Amino acid sequence: MPKFSANLTMMFNEVEFLARFERASKAGFKAVEYMFPYEWPKEQLADALEFHDLEQVLFNLPAGDWAAGERGIACIPGREGEFQDGVDSALEYAAALRCPTINCLVGLTPEGID
Repeated sequence: MPKFSANLTMMFNEVEFLARFERASKAGFKAVEYMFPYEWPKEQLADALEFHDLEQVLFNLPAGDWAAGERGIACIPGREGEFQDGVDSALEYAAALRCPTINCLVGLTPEGID
């Protein structure tokens, strides 16, 4: 049987982000995912998950400067330290949110890079 999660980045955009947990729960979802948790304290997100009886199933590693068009930094030479810091942060969030899966957005390969 398929299992579905509500993508809170894409769904329930008529309300602010933290209110989307309630909307997902009321819509019958048992699990949520979203692109990036780092704007909110991990404790606040964990509380929202617990309060609405939801499971966090996925989020992404930090992707660099999204507004500037970056879609991940794993493939960008010279950004290894920033990437490792992002992994460390993601692991902290994953532990606090009891999230089993973290997605790595590799990024857009710069011109001239294999």
